[in-house]
Amino acid sequence: MCGIIGIIGRNDVAPLLLDGLKRLEYRGYDSAGIATLVDGKIDRRRAEGKIVNLDARLEKEPLGGLIGIGHTRWATHGGPSETNAHPHADERVVLVHNGIIENFQELRQELTAKGHRFETDTDTEAVVHLVSSYLADGKSPQDAVAATLQRLEGAFALAILFAGEDGLMMGARRGSPLAIGYGDGEMYLGSDALALAPLTQQICYLEEGDWAEISAEGAIVHDETGAVVERPVRQTAASGAMIGKGNFAHFMLKEIYEQPAVIGDTLHSLLNPWDQHVTLPELPFDLTDVSRITVIACGTSYHAGLVSKYWFEQIARVPVECDVASEFRYRAVDMAENGLAIFISQSGETADTLAALRYAKSQNQHTLVVVNVAESSMAREADAVLLTHAGPEIGVASTKAFTTQLTVLACLAVATARRRGMISDERSAAYCNALTEVPSRANDVLVHDEAIAELAEEVAAARDVLYLGRGTGFPIALEGALKLKEISYIHAEGYAAGEMKHGPIALIDDNVPVIVIAPSDDLFDKTASNMQEVIARGGRVIFLSDQAGVGRLGDIAAATIELPTVDAFVAPILYTIPVQLLAYHTAVLKGTDVDQPRNLAKSVTVE
Repeated sequence: MCGIIGIIGRNDVAPLLLDGLKRLEYRGYDSAGIATLVDGKIDRRRAEGKIVNLDARLEKEPLGGLIGIGHTRWATHGGPSETNAHPHADERVVLVHNGIIENFQELRQELTAKGHRFETDTDTEAVVHLVSSYLADGKSPQDAVAATLQRLEGAFALAILFAGEDGLMMGARRGSPLAIGYGDGEMYLGSDALALAPLTQQICYLEEGDWAEISAEGAIVHDETGAVVERPVRQTAASGAMIGKGNFAHFMLKEIYEQPAVIGDTLHSLLNPWDQHVTLPELPFDLTDVSRITVIACGTSYHAGLVSKYWFEQIARVPVECDVASEFRYRAVDMAENGLAIFISQSGETADTLAALRYAKSQNQHTLVVVNVAESSMAREADAVLLTHAGPEIGVASTKAFTTQLTVLACLAVATARRRGMISDERSAAYCNALTEVPSRANDVLVHDEAIAELAEEVAAARDVLYLGRGTGFPIALEGALKLKEISYIHAEGYAAGEMKHGPIALIDDNVPVIVIAPSDDLFDKTASNMQEVIARGGRVIFLSDQAGVGRLGDIAAATIELPTVDAFVAPILYTIPVQLLAYHTAVLKGTDVDQPRNLAKSVTVE
């Protein structure tokens, strides 16, 4: 995933473009660049690495111009370097690109044969030369772009400027999001509303296949056939004030500490405080008729889906299949009649998940998305939407988005169970009461931050770490391992505790910390047995449990964190927080870039 911003302004736009790239840096930070038109001529500045390097370059070599585009890159084709950094240009065209051009090699060979010279290893440069070739043939910028789009295969968002066209910027999208912002005598283009938040709240989202002509007076939008179409201009809630770190050292830590509040906000959107029951928005399908649920997601969102599988099957008694989107979309599975497909994504733009959504719709499934961005592609294409209300999440390693996803899915499971008659009104109210307590109990968990920071010293010295859990604790073990890998670069694995004897126990020695997630639920005794097997082989156990669990087994663990006693139903939400903190503090001790870990981007909008 990369970040795009474009501005047609009334003053020099380079400072505003740079600020926009800083807001977009979570989308990619391998390299960055800005291009403007100065007296009709293309001028650009690029730098390898993070935005601060581009900022330093602009300090030495300022860039004028009232129209410009900027880009922050997450590399796909061609390694990170200044040469491969966007914007890419020739003497006629300069553009930025998010996505992958699948047929770039074919285009490159064709254009090279015509005399075009390529300077980079990227797929994007083929688009520059293709547009330029059409301009050389006498086509207008609009016709050149339209012809180019007909030739491109793959997923992309594009922002394009043309030498000599000081009042024209063009944008196009296919499979990758792009938004137009409306200002007072100014116009904007961005990968998402957050990029444009300080500039405007009036946003138009391009639909699949759209391309747009943008001038200072407004925008003309065309669909994939070239016909002029109207796209609604919406008021976005995104705010630039929402993305500051405050007094926290990192966005990730800030977002961990925001969890009590955003879980509460999410609950307020779904729980009726008067009768303690879940109140869902009106759905275009009947939950009582659903024959099967398919949950599809990637990464951390997939782990949220795994937790929901336990909830839906145990309390709603609906069979559930949970799959990673990148595998599901290629299996071409026949889906059940009256099936419900649930898609989970922080951004609502994840390429594999979006493709899986479209496949499910082709299979006549009811579709529901759990997303954090109301204006996202998934939210617009699904039959129904449940929002997580996490607010902007800037840290690449997801934290508050995950716990709010769990909160939404828990509410949905309770509502489904109640509507299907699988739980009584009294039991429904009990689940809701347990959910209502989560924000305050989450605050209680954060009290252990300092103790967890001390435990991180042992984890930071390890080469391998194991996470064990049973039931809903198993997906949390997977999530804990993922967090540690993402930001500390320590090898970690999450296992169902009962599977330890089937291989992982061979890894156990006193140099392998084992984090055991074990609330006092119906499976506690089983997990306790697995924990004792670890200890018997010299393993050092970091034990996460409640008062009853710590009272029984705390003495034999190397370290314990006592968490609040809560209903087992909501335990996975709360047990997530200490594994997030453990990963965070370990990464800080390792000296890694917590918010922008190597090789990762916030949302994967390419395959």
